[in-house]
Parts: sequence; C-alpha cells; structure tokens
Amino acid sequence: MNKDLIHNPGPFDEIIRIIDNARTRAMKAVNAELIQMYWKIGEYLSKLCATSSFGDKVIDEVAAYLAKENPSLKGFNRRGLYRMKQFYETY
Repeated sequence: MNKDLIHNPGPFDEIIRIIDNARTRAMKAVNAELIQMYWKIGEYLSKLCATSSFGDKVIDEVAAYLAKENPSLKGFNRRGLYRMKQFYETY
C-alpha cells in the first residue's frame, strides 16, 4: 500500500482546514463577483444594441475600444462580449 495515501491526523490539521475553508470562500466570492460583472456588462450591451441603429454591430466597436484602451484585458473581445449579452438576455 502506498504510504502517501494514508493520512495520519496531525496536531495542526485544524489550521489546514481553516486555510482550505478560507480559500473556498474566497473563490466563491470571486466567482460571484465575476458573474455579477458579466451580467452588468451584458445588460449594458443589450441596452446599447437596442438603442443603436447598428444593432449588434456596436459590440464590434466596444470590443475594438476595449482592445485599444486596455490591451491586457482578456475575454472581452467580440465573442466574449456577445456571450455576456446573451447571458443577460437568456436569464
């Protein structure tokens, strides 16, 4: 039997449990914030497209603007922005 698979309780396992729980809560909080951000961006884009004479073409302009102003942003290209819009409109 592999010794690595056997866990003998140690005197400080509670600290490991506290750290693991804190990390899990932090990840959940980050995920909740990301979902809220995607929702708000989708809402903004949905309303922008509804009032624009170009419709969904305005998403191309937003994507180009974001790429120019902040090239380090990832996931905010046309495809990502359109998905955020769909996310808002679907739910």
